Amino acid sequence: MIRIENLSKRFAKTLAVDHIDVHVPAAEVMGFLGPNGAGKTTTIRMVSGLMKPDTGTIILNGHDLAREPAAAKATVGFVPDRPFLYEKLTGWEFLQFSAGLYKVDAQELERLGNFYLEMFELSDWKHELIEGYSHGMKQRLIITAALLHSPKIFIIDEPMVGLDPRGVRLVKDLFTEMARTRGMAVFLSTHTLAVAEEICSLITIIHKGKIIASDTSDNLKSTITRTGGNLEQAFLRLTGADEMDSLRSSLGLRGDAVEPENPNSG
Repeated sequence: MIRIENLSKRFAKTLAVDHIDVHVPAAEVMGFLGPNGAGKTTTIRMVSGLMKPDTGTIILNGHDLAREPAAAKATVGFVPDRPFLYEKLTGWEFLQFSAGLYKVDAQELERLGNFYLEMFELSDWKHELIEGYSHGMKQRLIITAALLHSPKIFIIDEPMVGLDPRGVRLVKDLFTEMARTRGMAVFLSTHTLAVAEEICSLITIIHKGKIIASDTSDNLKSTITRTGGNLEQAFLRLTGADEMDSLRSSLGLRGDAVEPENPNSG
């Protein structure tokens, strides 16, 4: 469903994404993990068509993004890390605007728009100006807008930012259900390892622009047997001890979250 081959992007002297290959089949949720500056957001911007790669091929639902950009993007729902909303519109007016971009007819907007607003507990706010929404409400509204055209692929950068615990639960359940019952390929970037461990069937870790691990969640954890199969510990070890302070900061870990190695152990 999503196939990325030999993808790279350079900014001046920095190779932000270093000739990576990624594959997300239909009906799978892939967690795209990495510390700050690893290349996650740059990759997502290229896959969503917001940024042109220096090299590589991006195939979305059978369409080459470079050769068939309109057809490729029509099958994708995309939520960036910093979504833009027209705050002087009401929630429903924003959904009408989004439906127009995707050529969703009024009947389908009525059906799906109200379905997702109800699910995300936004129905009572649909005719209120977006400027009065909380950050979490705005996040749920932009997810709703990205689903109106029933995409085959869903790409989302940091989906849980600003959501309260109930909102997090709703989004987790939504991604799992979309993959399981609709065959959707979900490609999500996250710093929240607990989210990846709970809902992602596949895990890909990027570090310094390179893919350093890509496997099922269970297989990836089992490769780090010394940690007892804990994804958090596996992630920290795979990305290197020299990055520990940066990772703790980006992941919100306490300084004692990872037990130090015993230099005298066998």
